[in-house]
Amino acid sequence: MAQKPKWVIEKEQSQRDADRATFWLFGLHAVRDALENPRRARHRLVVTKNAADKLASAIAGSGLEPEIADPRKFDVPLDPGSVHQGAALEVSALDWGPLERIVTEGQGTALFVLLDRVTDPHNVGAILRSAEVFGARAVIAPQRHSAPETGALAKTASGALERQPYLRVGNLGNTMENLRDMGVTLLGLDGEAEESVAEAAGALPGHALALVLGAEGPGLRERTRTLCDRLVRIEAAGGFGSLNVSNAAAVALYATRQGASR
Repeated sequence: MAQKPKWVIEKEQSQRDADRATFWLFGLHAVRDALENPRRARHRLVVTKNAADKLASAIAGSGLEPEIADPRKFDVPLDPGSVHQGAALEVSALDWGPLERIVTEGQGTALFVLLDRVTDPHNVGAILRSAEVFGARAVIAPQRHSAPETGALAKTASGALERQPYLRVGNLGNTMENLRDMGVTLLGLDGEAEESVAEAAGALPGHALALVLGAEGPGLRERTRTLCDRLVRIEAAGGFGSLNVSNAAAVALYATRQGASR
């Protein structure tokens, strides 16, 4: 039997390491939602007595034995300044299954959000909240140069991380091509575009759509831009129209739903 190339072995090892990696969620809201999520693999729960009382129902339902910590010495490896509220939960990243299943399953017209090198966890957390509100099937980002699941992202997402699929893929361009092959129209956000988000959505009634957003400043990379089916803009009331990426995602999601319903 031929031996696997070194790069294949290293890629497989990297995937196994990623599958085994854990991180800490913190804060009462994020910890409660993860404890109540049967899809989430949970490993350690560290809480103060006060937090344990507040999370009593979620802890009882999780089957996890909590470790009671002294609030003056909360011995969990969190970043300095993390507002943990006396609760931290060590977990593995969620596995949402293959993209093909997410595209084909679900009710209503499919809508996706694709993030091109958006690395700030607070922005991604806010985008997950907006995606959940406006019924997006998934938020998709590249494995590299994106925000991984972390406690900070989960806290900003305010529970959405447990319910809103967040997929990190090996190659965003290839994923865009796969989505197109599955019937999804790709709309790239560009402030200089002639067509608005609502106009594009209104011209494509019943079509599955994906909003593609780039990082603040650089915007969409060249290959990402060329892979989009249409470039669209957010309509601004005046000459000055600049939003950070999480606000742009929220407005674009709203405009897409409004345009599609006309």
